[in-house]
Amino acid sequence: MTKPPQPAKFYQPANYCAEESVGYLMKRVMLSIVLQADRRLDALGLTSAQWAPLLKLQASGSCTVAELARWSHVDAGAMTRLLDRLEKKNLCKRVRSTDDRRVVQVELTPEGEAAIKPVPAVLSEVMNAHLAGFSSTEWQNLKTYLNRMVETGELLRDAQ
Repeated sequence: MTKPPQPAKFYQPANYCAEESVGYLMKRVMLSIVLQADRRLDALGLTSAQWAPLLKLQASGSCTVAELARWSHVDAGAMTRLLDRLEKKNLCKRVRSTDDRRVVQVELTPEGEAAIKPVPAVLSEVMNAHLAGFSSTEWQNLKTYLNRMVETGELLRDAQ
């Protein structure tokens, strides 16, 4: 197992300012992205809590309830309640595995496929609006930096 790199020393307790922290800034950006996407997708009757797992299902074909919960960073109970709402809208269906009845796969319905179809265009618009003024190189660098933080975070999690 790879060890996490040594921590940086950019932040110091004596002069720590939450509003200047990378985490705070990333959260503000994420909240803005979700708000803008939700505003645009409201006309389709989808919230971020709903379109995100549907987008994952579109990309993967199907997932287990547990996989969707992990991917969405919610607990299994919250995912079950969300899937109940999505099934009521006939956007997805749960299918019990014939090999192992404990395993439940989630699949998009034809209505779910139709509902999720405009989401990538909306998300592209929202992301591009937030990246206004960035050069292609800056955008690539930003993704590289964020991926490095994700990888380090995973190493920190796995080391515990």
